[in-house]
Amino acid sequence: GAGGSRWGAGWARGCSTAAPVLGCERKPLPSGPDPGPRSRSKGFLWGRYTEMKKLVHELLPPGVCSLLNPANIYSNNEIKLEDIEIYGFDYDYTLAQYSRSLHTMIFNAAREILVEHYKYPSGLRKYDYMPDFAIRGLHYDVRKGILMKIDAYHYVQSGTVYRGLSPMPDEEVIEMYEGTQHIPLHEMSDFYGKGPSMKQFMDIFSLPEMTLLSCVNDYFINHGIEFDPVHLFRDVSDAISTVHVKGMMYKWIEGDLEQYILRGEETYAVLNRLVNNGKKLFLITNSPFSFVDMGMQHMVGQDWRDLFDLVIVQAEKPTFFTDRRKPFRKLDEAGDLQWDKINKLEKGKMYKQGNLFDFLRLTGWRGSRVLYFGDHLYSDLADLMLRHGWRTGAIVPELEMEISIINTEQYTHSVTWLQALTGLLERLQVHHDAESQLVLGEWIKERRELMSLTKNLFNPQFGSIFRTYHNPTYFSRRLSRFSDIYMSSISCLLNYDPSFTFYPRRTPLQHEAPLWMDQLCTGCMKTPFLEEMAHIR
Repeated sequence: GAGGSRWGAGWARGCSTAAPVLGCERKPLPSGPDPGPRSRSKGFLWGRYTEMKKLVHELLPPGVCSLLNPANIYSNNEIKLEDIEIYGFDYDYTLAQYSRSLHTMIFNAAREILVEHYKYPSGLRKYDYMPDFAIRGLHYDVRKGILMKIDAYHYVQSGTVYRGLSPMPDEEVIEMYEGTQHIPLHEMSDFYGKGPSMKQFMDIFSLPEMTLLSCVNDYFINHGIEFDPVHLFRDVSDAISTVHVKGMMYKWIEGDLEQYILRGEETYAVLNRLVNNGKKLFLITNSPFSFVDMGMQHMVGQDWRDLFDLVIVQAEKPTFFTDRRKPFRKLDEAGDLQWDKINKLEKGKMYKQGNLFDFLRLTGWRGSRVLYFGDHLYSDLADLMLRHGWRTGAIVPELEMEISIINTEQYTHSVTWLQALTGLLERLQVHHDAESQLVLGEWIKERRELMSLTKNLFNPQFGSIFRTYHNPTYFSRRLSRFSDIYMSSISCLLNYDPSFTFYPRRTPLQHEAPLWMDQLCTGCMKTPFLEEMAHIR
């Protein structure tokens, strides 16, 4: 370029001599891998380590560990609530939140179906539901019979592969997948979470299914019983489906609404507030009328349907969003089907099945005027965002627990020091003498321990639902793709004015973050020794 600069005049103009910017000043690169005698001393490295640790401690003042509010709404895209005229909702785990005891009931019932109807060994009855074993978003390799956590780039997270209830060594996993921890695209889940050999468990109801799969695998392995993993997967899946199809879960909830339905008063407050602000409401759920009616009466009152412009039950999502062939059918006050052709959708009436294309034609509710909330990223949100341009809100109950952990002193200090230590390792790996390599080896070991610690705080087996050691999870990738906003429950809407605008934060790309450590925990301008290290990046 001009003047002999490889960067050209634009680079030179960006470097102000009056106010030098870190990384702007051009320094000669070192001629070889040895930066000098001083750097060969392990005392030099430990000095940098000690001063960085002190700096990290100073940059975490009291109170920094309670910055995140679990009742906040988090945005992936900018969205103005004042532009939203119509609010839509799923029912299960959106309007109705359920207690964890429901998962125990599902697990026990499906286990009994396996023993009684599929003639599985009665020894399975020794296994009880473990509510803290699995997390949502995991993948299951149907052919190999293993449960695993995969990141946004299709890599299996080390230490999170389970055959039965036992972790598999990383070396065995790599050998099983022909020398890699990468799962090819053609083996991964499709648009709705199902692939030729992989299934991703995205539904909150899938937690007991993952646990039962692992328990049955564990029993067969420990008792030396030969089995086809594909048959086992299908049997467990069918047993879980039977619990839902036969209405067993609905009967449990209807029999004790107080025990199973949580925070119903918050649901009423949200719906009432939206209506009072002139918003139109609709409900699209796969659940049957009688079940929804009982739950809504419990949470909102007998006149709950007066709040909604439309109520659609047994919609059969996600095909509701893609299949034009199923017409709407009207239900009478008792929930019985009517036979007349539907030419309009009337306020206060109940409808069954149907499809989104007729819904759009009959209501005219299109595009960004509509905001729909659901808990299932595939069945509830994906088609609406990608094909129809609705705004979408994901309900992620796990947020509440995860944020409570992030707000602890142990997590905040651990992850901040992990970032700082990673920055030290990256910058000081140029020291190749034997003593320095021993020091760097100790740092690598400490980094692994910190990574394991921060994972185990969320879940000892699989860690956080949102990230692997450093990458987002595959679940997070889908969450950011299919939802404009996400929150722990719809009650979070009560914390915001109906005209509020959500602004997503600009998060740095790898090439935008100076000396990467570092922007998370210290702010790069406060990092010591930057001048002597600037040539590295």
